[in-house]
Amino acid sequence: MRSAMPAKQAERLCPDAIFVAPDFTRYRAVSRDVREIFKRHTDLIEPLSLYEAYLDVPTNKTCLPTATLVARTIRGQIRQALNLTSSAGVAPNTFLAKLASDWKKPDGLFAIQPEEVDAFVLPLPVGRLPGVGKVKEEKLAKLGIKTVGDLRSLELARLEQEFGRYGVRLYELARGIDENPVVPDRPTKSVSVEDTFPEDVLLADTEPMIRRLTEKLWSASRQESRTPRTIALKLKTREFKILTRSSTRESPPSSCEELTEIALKLRERVNLSPHQRYRLVGVGLSNFRNAESSKGQPFVFE
Repeated sequence: MRSAMPAKQAERLCPDAIFVAPDFTRYRAVSRDVREIFKRHTDLIEPLSLYEAYLDVPTNKTCLPTATLVARTIRGQIRQALNLTSSAGVAPNTFLAKLASDWKKPDGLFAIQPEEVDAFVLPLPVGRLPGVGKVKEEKLAKLGIKTVGDLRSLELARLEQEFGRYGVRLYELARGIDENPVVPDRPTKSVSVEDTFPEDVLLADTEPMIRRLTEKLWSASRQESRTPRTIALKLKTREFKILTRSSTRESPPSSCEELTEIALKLRERVNLSPHQRYRLVGVGLSNFRNAESSKGQPFVFE
């Protein structure tokens, strides 16, 4: 995955573009309608966002013979009921299903059969693997690794030496292996928002963006039934070095203003040169716990 282009950068590149304000109330309502369609077929649904979810259909409610036919049926029902397009990927595991769903966007269906995994995966650039961002991609390139096929040639021990525990994940992904199950109602681990600046800025100039992001984060966190204890600030330097500063508290922020104040105080703990420039800032909440204690064969749809 890659971050979306900042609106200011898009406006600079296309000054005649028309920008439409988002309507998240409407998006959430439609997301609920889509999920009701999913429930006609299976209860094994793991939402990833408002517009994306993993489904597992080992035995589907409508007794359709294949996962591909289930996906095709769901796409038709979404179009008929909501007049929306959707893309679906069908594969032996969630990692491959996600890749497959991206293959025919924004309105298509792509299936990867078990015997087709190697033919599909090996030619892919390593940047398509989850967790391989620009920094890891550059590090792999220095090792002569550009495709998943190249990656498969590296021994597990070498990958662990270069990437630590993530090296094991890379070893498995290069072989199309992903043991992560579809987990309905998986507890939230974190909620975060981030944005990339149109131009690299000094730390002192990040306050307006932090304020905007904390407003968005506060609104998103209101959807959670559990409360977070940890607030984190993320910064990415011009050189793509990622810095994080966090604060864990007994009580969660009681207001957007308090959340903003905490995030700005975390910024004060960044001790790089005042001339250092940054390309990205993010704010996140994690370490969720129940509100009571705070008082005291899968496929993916997009």
